Amino acid sequence: MSNILEKAEQTVTDLLTHSLGPEFLFHNLRHTQRVVASAKEIMESMDFSDEQKEILLIAAWFHDVGYTKGVERHEESSCDIVEEFLKSYNKTEDYIKEVHGCIRATKHFFEPTSITEQIIRDADAAHMAQKDYLAVAEVLREELSLLGIASYSVREWRKKNIEMFRAEHRFYTKHAQENWQKGKDKNLKKLIKSKKKRLKLEKKENLKAKLKNQSPDRGIQTLYRVTLRNHIKLSDIADTKANILLSVNAIIISLALANLVPKLDNPSNDYLYYPTFVFIIFSIVSMVMSILATRPNVTRGEFTKEDVRSKKVNLLFFGNFHKMQLEQYNWAMMELIKDKEYIYKSLTKDLYYLGVVLERKYMLLRWTYTIFMIGMILSVIAFGIALKYFGPERVLNLPDLPQ
Repeated sequence: MSNILEKAEQTVTDLLTHSLGPEFLFHNLRHTQRVVASAKEIMESMDFSDEQKEILLIAAWFHDVGYTKGVERHEESSCDIVEEFLKSYNKTEDYIKEVHGCIRATKHFFEPTSITEQIIRDADAAHMAQKDYLAVAEVLREELSLLGIASYSVREWRKKNIEMFRAEHRFYTKHAQENWQKGKDKNLKKLIKSKKKRLKLEKKENLKAKLKNQSPDRGIQTLYRVTLRNHIKLSDIADTKANILLSVNAIIISLALANLVPKLDNPSNDYLYYPTFVFIIFSIVSMVMSILATRPNVTRGEFTKEDVRSKKVNLLFFGNFHKMQLEQYNWAMMELIKDKEYIYKSLTKDLYYLGVVLERKYMLLRWTYTIFMIGMILSVIAFGIALKYFGPERVLNLPDLPQ
């Protein structure tokens, strides 16, 4: 490496390391080093004089140092900096002019006219063929945003890159066309694939959002689900309590009929007639009320199309449709699904009538337990009175009471 190239590398490294702002994430020393390396790679496949190589490499080193003076017209700033540097080495005007031409060739949309301009332009765009292009492009997008030049969304940036790959950029040198074009084409395919994947994902998200907007809100769904579950649990508890009372009273009546009532035919047991009557009557009443609490109430099971259109029928309760044909019920359900308000209305009706049924069940159960309690107390009192006041002389002859 000639002395001037060593000095050029040292000068540029110092400038880009200490005078470049931290917002320059892409146009920094690393990018410059990549451009220099790419220029050397292209020149190795060509026959260049030492002076031409020197001009090209100096231009590659200084092409982005103008960013240390600001973003606006940074190519011209780079030309001013390199001119001052070259004059210190007593370079001719023609030499400096060629370096300026190479630096200006890196401008966006510039069409190169000489081989040196083509080389540096290809070297400046060599990253488009590299495997890490997508990551490098993302760094450039961030830099543009930090500098206030442009703010692109991921989707917009991808679209802009695809347009640049297809219509704006091309490699000029034979070396770049033969060795870098394949990498560029692969990166273009990656961009297109990423675009298609993103479009598919957006379509899925839009459909999901649309369906979410058309369906009940999650909070409302939870409200109905929890409330309905609680109502059903309460109904199960009520049925269990009624079954317990029904079983207990059935056992009591069975034992009374098998052991106590047959012995009432004996005249000596007349004093047990009224206590036994009280005992059995209260047990029977408790049984009847337990049955009433659990007895199902089925409605007519039919509806008309007019009922559905006017939203008068609750299609979620079997008692309203059990006599209908499947085709009619299917049509009605399709009408229900189309109307969010109708769905809410049906769920609300379901809740309301479950509450009405629960109120009836628990009211009957309350009275049943009260009657059963009173019956047991009165029966014990009646048997006690009968034994004490009406059969003391016949205590030894009393019939065996049920255990």
